[in-house]
Amino acid sequence: METVALPYIPVRRAYETRLYDVDWDNLEMGRYTSDHMLVCDFSDGGWQQLQIVPFGAFSLLPTSLVFHYGQAIFEGMKAFRTENDAIHLFRLDKHYERFAKTAERLCMPVLPADLFREGLRRLVELEQNWVPGQTGGALYIRPFQIATDTKLSVKVSDSYKFAVICSPAGAYFARPVRVKVEREYTRAARGGTGYAKCSGNYGGALYPTAMAKAEGYDQVLWTDGRNHEYIEESGMMNVFFVIGNTLVTPPLSDSILDGVTRDSLLVLAAARGMKIEERPVSVKELEHVLETGGISEAFGAGTAAVVSPIRSIGVDGRDYALPIVGEKGSVAITLKDALDDIRYGRTPDRYGWNYFI
Repeated sequence: METVALPYIPVRRAYETRLYDVDWDNLEMGRYTSDHMLVCDFSDGGWQQLQIVPFGAFSLLPTSLVFHYGQAIFEGMKAFRTENDAIHLFRLDKHYERFAKTAERLCMPVLPADLFREGLRRLVELEQNWVPGQTGGALYIRPFQIATDTKLSVKVSDSYKFAVICSPAGAYFARPVRVKVEREYTRAARGGTGYAKCSGNYGGALYPTAMAKAEGYDQVLWTDGRNHEYIEESGMMNVFFVIGNTLVTPPLSDSILDGVTRDSLLVLAAARGMKIEERPVSVKELEHVLETGGISEAFGAGTAAVVSPIRSIGVDGRDYALPIVGEKGSVAITLKDALDDIRYGRTPDRYGWNYFI
C-alpha cells in the first residue's frame, strides 16, 4: 500500500492558555475563541506554508481589496466529543466541497483538499481541550478566506489569506420562532451567489431582517428574487415543511445554499422511511395549507441549532400558527435526535460522516 505523505504544518504555540477564562456553563455562541488558529497565505501564484499560530490580529492595509470589493468567504462546521471521549470533525469532506465551490464562485484560489483536511485535523488535535464535553456542546470551526491585494481597483485579487478559528459552543436550544414571508426584499437572485457562503449574502440580509424584527417577527422566509412566488430559505437556514405525511423542502438551486445539515436530515429521514419531496413550495400553496390545516410543522435547518422550530408564519399581514412546534416526537426533533446520536457516538456512524482526529 502506497504511503501518502502528510503536509508539514509548523506549530507556534501560545505562551498561555485562555481555557481557564471560559465559563463552560455559559458557552454563548462566539463568545470565546481557542488559543490557536490555522493560517495560510496565497501569493506569487501559489499557496505558501500552512501553519498554526497563536490566535491574534491580522495586519491589513486599508487598501486591502476585502474591504472594498467583497471577496470574502467562510464556512461553518463543528467538532464533537463522543460519549467515549473521542473527537471528530463532522462531515469534513462535505464542508470542504462547499468551501471550494464558494471560492470558485468568488474567483478565489482553492486550498488543496489535503491541506484543508490535515490543517483542520492538526488544529483540532491541538485544541482538543476546547471541545466541550457536555451534552449538546461542540467546537464551532470557522474557516474563511479574504482578498489581501492592495491595488485599489475593481479586480480579482492576486493575494489571499486563508484562516481557521475555533469557538467552543454549548447546547443550542432554539426557541420556536415567528417568521414572515418576505415579499419585497431578496436574499439571492438566480445567477447570483445565493448558493455560496460569501459575506455579502449575509450583509444584504440584515436590513430586511431588522425590518421584520421591528414588526415582531424573529426571521424571514425568503422568496425567489424574480416574482417572490416561491419559498427558498428561512433566515440563513434551509427550510422544511411537513405537509400531510410528507417532508417537503425547496430544491437546491444557485439561489439556495447547499446546507450540510439539510443534506444530513434528508438522509436520515429517508433511512426512517419518511416520504420526502424536494420541490418548489409556492407562497400560494403555503398559505393554502396553513389555512386548511394541511401543514403540521415547519423548521429551519443549519449548523448552529441543527433545527429551529417555527411556531408561526406571517403571509401578507396574516399570521398562522403551526400545530406542532418542536415537540418530542415531532419530525424536527426526531431528526435532530437521530443526527445527534451519530455525532455524539450513541449510534453507529453508517455514513462515514465522523472524521476522527
